[in-house]
Amino acid sequence: MYSHSMDFNEFTDLVAQVDIGKQLPTAVYVHRSALRIMPANLFEVIERVAVALNIPTQKWNILKLSKRDFRVSLLSYPTFELEPYPQLAHSWTIDLAKLSLREADYSKSENPPILHRREAFLSKDHPQRSYFNEFTREGEAAGLYENTRIIGTKNGWERVFRRKGLYLAEDGHFQPLTEITRPDITNVFTGTIDRHKTALSRDKLSVPLFLMAERGYLNGKYTVLDYGCGKGDDIRELEKHEIECIGWDPVHQPDTDIENSDIVNLGYVINVIEDREERNETLKRAYSHTEKILIVSAMLGNESVFERFKPYKDGVITSRNTFQKYYMQGELKHYVENTLDTNAIALAPGIFAVFKDKAEEQWYLAERHRTRHQWRQLITKAPKPITKKQAKSILEKHKELLEDFWYTCLDLGRLPANDEFEQAENLKHACGSFNKAFAICEQYFDHELFEQAKKERHDDLLVYFALGFFNKKRDVFSRMPEALKRDIKAFFGQYSIGREMGKELLFSVSDVDVIYKSCITAHSSLPASELNGQHDLVFHKDYLNMCPVELRIYVGCATQLYGDLDSISLIKAHIVSGKVSLMGYDDWSKDIPLLSERIKIKMREQEIDFFDYVGEFEPQPLANKSSYVDDNRQAIGQPKSECEVT
Repeated sequence: MYSHSMDFNEFTDLVAQVDIGKQLPTAVYVHRSALRIMPANLFEVIERVAVALNIPTQKWNILKLSKRDFRVSLLSYPTFELEPYPQLAHSWTIDLAKLSLREADYSKSENPPILHRREAFLSKDHPQRSYFNEFTREGEAAGLYENTRIIGTKNGWERVFRRKGLYLAEDGHFQPLTEITRPDITNVFTGTIDRHKTALSRDKLSVPLFLMAERGYLNGKYTVLDYGCGKGDDIRELEKHEIECIGWDPVHQPDTDIENSDIVNLGYVINVIEDREERNETLKRAYSHTEKILIVSAMLGNESVFERFKPYKDGVITSRNTFQKYYMQGELKHYVENTLDTNAIALAPGIFAVFKDKAEEQWYLAERHRTRHQWRQLITKAPKPITKKQAKSILEKHKELLEDFWYTCLDLGRLPANDEFEQAENLKHACGSFNKAFAICEQYFDHELFEQAKKERHDDLLVYFALGFFNKKRDVFSRMPEALKRDIKAFFGQYSIGREMGKELLFSVSDVDVIYKSCITAHSSLPASELNGQHDLVFHKDYLNMCPVELRIYVGCATQLYGDLDSISLIKAHIVSGKVSLMGYDDWSKDIPLLSERIKIKMREQEIDFFDYVGEFEPQPLANKSSYVDDNRQAIGQPKSECEVT
């Protein structure tokens, strides 16, 4: 048996001198072409041991040097020079203390290890280093290396880039998943597609427009264009509410004169267009007619759909002889953003808002996480004695005016500007200034309520800033609504201070201890919740803004991927795993509601799992709902715990 004179201490010292290759905390990886730069003693020992163990040099091309153990590994990546993400085919791990060998064959594995950042394994003067780095920069720009824990194997790597709406083309570069071609199935269908059959009849607003109505955008102030309106059911409903609207459809209403509108609804249109170029052009035309907001919606699905229908191009032919392109949530977001070159905000699964008016976008994002109160129901404190006769006289004479001013201060968490209080001139005439009016109000109303309003608005803005960083989108202060600018100046002084605080909070929620402490605080302060050890906290969505700001950001990151919580009742914050589960019930007002949907959002993997308990799984009853409801809050029936839901 071959022996070598090197001991563990000498080996460790020599490995520490290796300043090339890919350096990790536990090991350093070096391509065979760079071995000549290594310490000569180390290279000679490894080469001799490999020969003694019958491992020919031409069989391996990556050397792994352990920094903590007396061992090396010789790794074979046959396509290292040919593919940007080569697969491991073979490995030989050598224990230098025992001179023993452990061999592993990955050539037939369905999930072999994957190698990334090829340039890191090469010497700095290697001629291909710059070329290899182009692929790495492409992956970084797409956010593919954010979670290194799951991209080390083929299956994990493919899940990550598919969730980003990408696929790996033959040239080794990533392309939008919507552009993928399936040459083996493209010509399966050769008949004529009945696109006109995709228009459905309904007796209520479609989901995308219903969501806009819930958010206050169908209040009569905004014009609406339903681009691809089908049979016009949405238009008839909007007209009943005296909303200025028009509908256009290439089949059912082709003669409508299209006019630019504040809101354009492209509802379930792009998914029925089989030609990709036409699909892209339709999306761009709809956006060109938008003044403020474009709503884009499409059907969601997965690869299992191809097993039920006839494959055609990048979609399927349904039993009704119509075409359907089923998207994944991340794929649809990427498609919209890539085609329009702008940000898309998830409203719900399969529904995104694209704001052409960026001030409107910032206002929407800020209001999305704003805490709401019915302040008029919270005033319980008796009036304080009025010491100044003039103040008392003003209060008695203008009580309703001062009450309205006080409620406005509570809504804003600060004193309003002139244009934020409709009776500004009357108030100034009565009191002299807003500051004097506020001083009088403080004597009559509970000042602690105002302090509460200030803190809540401050926290709302922190959530806004933090989630802005989560979206990797920098907001331009000059393009923000004036009211939002005033909020930022009032609560942070400078825009940069607020952004930095939000950034720090966003980074903090990756710490399990931070989330656990936030869950403990929430459990002790919320009117109803259930803390299941160090595993999770379950509470009703109406309590979300009552939680510590770190927990709000944690859940907010999940809802940025999913959309708003309109159909959701319960939120489960998983403490350790970086997941948030959302549970929706058939009718929360029932004594025993049935679980209708469960959504598990994996933030580390940027992945969403949908579980349908109406069709796919048997609905689960929430038999002990009464123990989850806080009787002291009549406005909402909040739950206390939710043991049956997983």
